[in-house]
Amino acid sequence: MKSKKVNWGHVIVFIILILCMIVTLLPFVWMILTSLKTQAESICIPLKIFPEKPLFSNYAAVFTKIPFAKCIKYSCYGHCHRSSTVNPLLYGSICIWKNQISGKKYYFWNIACCTDGSIIFFILPQYLMIQKMGLLNTIPALFIPGLFSAFGTFLMRQFFMALPNELEDAARIDGCNHFMIFSRIMFPLVKPGLVALAILTLRSAWNDLMWPMIVNTSPEKMTLSAGLSYLQGQYATDYSVMMAGAVLAVLPLLILFALFQKQFIEGIALQGIKG
Repeated sequence: MKSKKVNWGHVIVFIILILCMIVTLLPFVWMILTSLKTQAESICIPLKIFPEKPLFSNYAAVFTKIPFAKCIKYSCYGHCHRSSTVNPLLYGSICIWKNQISGKKYYFWNIACCTDGSIIFFILPQYLMIQKMGLLNTIPALFIPGLFSAFGTFLMRQFFMALPNELEDAARIDGCNHFMIFSRIMFPLVKPGLVALAILTLRSAWNDLMWPMIVNTSPEKMTLSAGLSYLQGQYATDYSVMMAGAVLAVLPLLILFALFQKQFIEGIALQGIKG
């Protein structure tokens, strides 16, 4: 019986991928282990990898030191608005009339250039606008600047432009108007892009610390990222409780990714396709 030849190229690739996976998961594993330690074990030298006795009370301490439930509530409320489909709906509607709009490339590249600028450049103008609107220390201030995203425009543009014009022409022959073309034909075909955009936007908004702390100084309305920063003391920090809060903050994103993993990967894989 002839033995199969080992493909060493594939073996090397798998070894590299396994090493990359270990390096990627190591901080998360260390965060979980630290959340189960006592304060003394979390700062002792030499470092202790495993706790002598898992201490689950650190997770309960998170809810006592900060209003964790309210932080989750305001984060979900504000960031779900920020991850809404306002941007793809707007650009999708424009793409319906893509053949009738003159200078569409000029408008697109003007929007795309915004992705090259640092977010620091936009903080002061956005803050002044929120202040003049009288929205400081309110929930709308958390998500209004993020309703329209240059990256979201670029991502959804790639999906909509990949759709063949023949679909639109056939729908018009069947008597569909602009709204019917968009809602019944175009929109269902770009669902992977919508899922990818929603997860990426939600992840960015979920981890945003600077903007919520600038526009919202009320402890009762702080988001999750701002709330976790209060676990860091001025003179001493209980790293076990802080890591427990970080684990609780990461769990919703992990669950979301696990539920929509297929659509997310498909959306990222297809974002470079252009019709």
